[in-house]
Order: sequence, then structure tokens, then C-alpha cells
Amino acid sequence: MRSTGRVKFTLPNVLTISRVPMMFVVVALMYSDWAGAATWAFWLFIASALTDWLDGLLARRANQVSAFGRFMDAVIDKVMVIGLMIALVNGGYFEGYRLTAMLLLLLIISREFTISGLRMAAATKGLVVEADAGGKVKTFVQLNSIGWLLGARMFERDFGHLFEGGQRLWITGIHWSGMGLYALSVVLTVTSGYSYYRSHGHAVQD
Repeated sequence: MRSTGRVKFTLPNVLTISRVPMMFVVVALMYSDWAGAATWAFWLFIASALTDWLDGLLARRANQVSAFGRFMDAVIDKVMVIGLMIALVNGGYFEGYRLTAMLLLLLIISREFTISGLRMAAATKGLVVEADAGGKVKTFVQLNSIGWLLGARMFERDFGHLFEGGQRLWITGIHWSGMGLYALSVVLTVTSGYSYYRSHGHAVQD
């Protein structure tokens, strides 16, 4: 049967693509000053992150797993994570550690472009570089770091009046947890990138 060359926009594919416009909305909310904006930013991010799990689940249950879905899921994950991390650094979410956070973000971006190039080189030889466990854990930690940092800003701006004195240490703890997970995600970014190259680097060694 001849392929029509058309992409089927199944529900899983729509959920995958929806993360891009949701990212724009979340970033806009992150930079908004009106009451409740930080809360909306946090919960919309949680919703978009959950679609990353839901689209795959629905695709498998409905037998709608496709090459388009696998490709776009990986690409959009990177777009969303990097886009939100840029917004976090530029938006002052790292406070006095802004320069360090930016340098680490450049390291993350460099890794993502390098591995994407490796995948393209492998594809020209008919090889497929699938996401391994290290890459998936890296993405999971990245999403968690973003969530904790957005959560800290939410509590500070929209619910800070409910915390007094020592209770505000909870907000500080949430914020530092987010920064710690961010640092951990950088370590996992580097180690998983090295693992990818060790396993598939032969694709660019001729």
C-alpha cells in the first residue's frame, strides 16, 4: 500500500504538540506580575509535564505508536525544557546564582545539540539512537527542577502572606531543592551524553 505521506493527528500526537503552546503560556505567566500568575504558571507546567507521560500511555493502549510521535516527543521535550530553563535563569529564579545557572544551561544546550547531531549522523547510516534509561532519568530530573523552582515562586508570590517567621523556611527549602535538582540534572546531562557517545559514537568516527 502506498503511503499518503500524511501525519495522523491522533490524540497522543495532539497531546505531544500541545506542550509547545503551553510552554509559551507558562513563560508568559512567569513574567506576569498579577496575583495568581505564578500559581497558573506552576499548574499549567504540571499539566504539560503530565502530557509527556499521558501521550505515550494512550499511544500504546490504542496501538497508535508512530515514528512521528516518537520523534516529536523527544524534540518537544527538549524544546520545552530548554525554553523554560532559559526563562527561569532570565527571570531571576536562581537569585544570586544566575551566572552559574546560565553557564550550566549552556552546557545542557551544548549536550542536546551534540546528541541531536549524533542521532542525525546515525540516521544517515540507517541506525536509530533510541533514548536510554539515563536520558529518561535526566529529563525526569530536569522537569522536577523546573517544577520545584516554579513552586517556590508560587508560594512566595501568591501564598507568602500565609507564612510567618520560621514557616518561610519551607519556601526557602523548596527553592533550594529546585536548584539542587537543577545541578543534578546537569550532572545527568553530561553523564548520559557520554553514555550516548560511547554507545553510538562510531556513527561519526569514519
